[in-house]
Amino acid sequence: MKKIIFSTILTCLFVFNTQAQDEATSNDDYSKWQARFRIISVIPSPGDDIVGADIDISTAFVPELDFTYFFTKNISAELILATTKHDVEIENGADLGHVWLLPPTLSFQYHFYADKFKPYVGAGINYTLFYGIDEGDLEDIDYENTIGFSLQTGLDYSLNEKWFLNLDIKKIFLKTDVTVNNAPEDVEVEINPLVIGFGVGMKF
Repeated sequence: MKKIIFSTILTCLFVFNTQAQDEATSNDDYSKWQARFRIISVIPSPGDDIVGADIDISTAFVPELDFTYFFTKNISAELILATTKHDVEIENGADLGHVWLLPPTLSFQYHFYADKFKPYVGAGINYTLFYGIDEGDLEDIDYENTIGFSLQTGLDYSLNEKWFLNLDIKKIFLKTDVTVNNAPEDVEVEINPLVIGFGVGMKF
């Protein structure tokens, strides 16, 4: 599965790079790179079957840094970098401690232009690493690192030729296998966070 996904990414990069090389040289009135600093809210939407009960996973508010490269004026790739800590518990039940997530996400985007406004849509791939696990009331709990997919929409608003404001919304379709107290069978838990961010960006 991972080989197929990485092969798809490489194919997309090759196609977009070919398109970029075919662009007319006169269409160079855009910046190849931009970076954003955002404050994001990560809101999980967990499933309900880790132990046959409802699971509560806390919302996290954290800083996030992302970089975007434009293959053409409209087509780009964005990589986001952030890490979040979430408290986990069974609703009206046991405390399952907390876990840190490191979910780098690569998205391919299409940008539209309307004066100072630049809305965009995107889709991408995510690989989430779980670390810093606290087991809470349990003896042992383990989360499997996993691959997910994402959808995205957002809006840039230009302040001047270099700086802009950004509003971004992502939905990451993410689930992981969880092992509780060394049980012989893993339990599949859906996390599926909604990520809402607002921040400032710079073109360079």
